[in-house]
Amino acid sequence: MAVTGAASTRPVVAALFDAWDSIEVLCAGLDAAQWAATTECPGWSVKDVVSHLIGIEAMMIGRPATPHRAGDLGHVRNPLGEMNEHEVDARRGRPGTEVLDEWREVSAIQRGRLVAADDAWFAAPASTPTGPGTNADFTAIRVLDAWVHEQDIRRAVGIPGHQTGPAAELTIDRLAGSLPMVVGKRAAAGEGRSAAIELDGPVARRWTVAVAGGRGAFADVAAPDATVTMRSGDFVALATGRCEADGAPWMATGDTDLAARIVGSLNVMI
Repeated sequence: MAVTGAASTRPVVAALFDAWDSIEVLCAGLDAAQWAATTECPGWSVKDVVSHLIGIEAMMIGRPATPHRAGDLGHVRNPLGEMNEHEVDARRGRPGTEVLDEWREVSAIQRGRLVAADDAWFAAPASTPTGPGTNADFTAIRVLDAWVHEQDIRRAVGIPGHQTGPAAELTIDRLAGSLPMVVGKRAAAGEGRSAAIELDGPVARRWTVAVAGGRGAFADVAAPDATVTMRSGDFVALATGRCEADGAPWMATGDTDLAARIVGSLNVMI
């Protein structure tokens, strides 16, 4: 099934549409059992994941939040999570195909709004899940959310794919922005110490972080004290809390204790 709709030359918007297009093609082929499959998101099925995406984009196009209130909030950790849970629970009685139709409707409206938006809109201040930012920042977070949830769906139904491309690369680069904090603070590398994190595919990346003045920062380091190597999909799974350090394959050279602390500290999702 081909996905049609407005396109954009703005990189962050093109990345978002890359994720949305892939989600629509993937979900169009799901049967009832696959829609009900359990994902790694606590309490959420595949259908629930798509319902979550609908709730956010419906809010972005100005639709009122559901008046429905979910009964089970046991795994909710913050107000945003509570809002998400109400939207998800409101759609639990509907079949997956109907939820997908709503996703198509809402995302098509938002697609048109994003294509029409000018530079001033993207530069305008916005509240984001990570703090004050701009509409461009919020859009980048939407890319991360959409692509990570697409991968949740793929793992749940056993249909791997879409591991490369604009959405994957933007997501991985945003997650990597936390590496100085991970190495310098969480993993407590120590003053003057350094580490490299290397992804050997499908998205290939290498970052080196050095600690100076008690803080980690990206730096050029020829011979870091520790090097962690893993696949990009495993990096995403660890950084988004989809698995623990012993749930993803990785290799280390140099200071293996520091490497293990880094891997165990990668989860940066709120």
